Amino acid sequence: MSFCIILNQDGRIERLVDRPLEEYLEAVRKASVAWIDYSTNDDEHEIELIAQTAGFSKIPIPKLTTGFYSAYEDYDTELGIMLPSVTVKIEKMTVHPLFILIRENLVITIHSEEINRLLRFSRYAQQFFKRIASESTMDKITLMLERIIDENNDRNFEYLREIEMHGDAISRSLIEESLAKKKIAHDIYHMKHVLIDYLNVLWASKDVVDSLRYGDADLITNDEKLLGRIGILSDNIDRHIELTEQMSNVLSSGLEVMQSIYNNQLQSLNNRFALVTAYLTVLGTAFLVPNTIATIAGSGIMEGTMAAQWWYLPLLILSTIVATMTSLLWVLHVWKKKEDD
Repeated sequence: MSFCIILNQDGRIERLVDRPLEEYLEAVRKASVAWIDYSTNDDEHEIELIAQTAGFSKIPIPKLTTGFYSAYEDYDTELGIMLPSVTVKIEKMTVHPLFILIRENLVITIHSEEINRLLRFSRYAQQFFKRIASESTMDKITLMLERIIDENNDRNFEYLREIEMHGDAISRSLIEESLAKKKIAHDIYHMKHVLIDYLNVLWASKDVVDSLRYGDADLITNDEKLLGRIGILSDNIDRHIELTEQMSNVLSSGLEVMQSIYNNQLQSLNNRFALVTAYLTVLGTAFLVPNTIATIAGSGIMEGTMAAQWWYLPLLILSTIVATMTSLLWVLHVWKKKEDD
């Protein structure tokens, strides 16, 4: 879907829908200001053709499309901007570029068919054009650009609520013992990775807004009141950056909780092994008494010249009993420690 909103010199407003780009451009020539929204299947390859058809010759489109989530290219009479547009589906975040090309009295927005975040603004674009009809061309361009960026930011901000809902579900699963803790830890890491990408989107949007807020570009107004509205956009992004960082810290705390759970499980497993070892030691020591007596009886120590050393046998049996009691006391100590833990 594509459309074109035209504010004519005489104040009339026209809306063209689903027309070829050339027809839009023909209607724009006599307009006071116009906005063309164009969607493509392959925006990275088609945007250069669209820019050439629309008469943009100064902006280096390859440089504009290769920015990290955002780009700002000012060439006096032409201004090129790329903004990130976020979509989240089943805990997977995808970032699509939104291109804004500006020259003279024309604003063109180009984006993938998978996003439609300017559709709401397009419904009220004709009323918006009526309100700005008396403004100068630079003021009109600035007001349109501010509204487009605001609409894109608002849709990006909506996905933070979805991320928060997923984070709350993960927090709730921490108290459910039936769920595998390893899976929960994986979900926490995945959600934290999504938050990092979302933070990059917010910072990229802020870079573009901060480049506009001082009105350095020739196509942007110098009116401080209008530039103040762009400053408000920057403040809104700052607040959402703080919220996102706070949520990232909460998820980091969840990872620390998972680490503590793993440590407790390992400690419990070690205690069980120690208890089993103690039981085996007692059993082994208990068998020393009959084994020792049988060894002595079979060795002939009770006969012959060694029979005079009869005191040796009770001493050996006593030492075996002491060893057995010592092992039993150690088992009791380990068991008590396990109960205390």
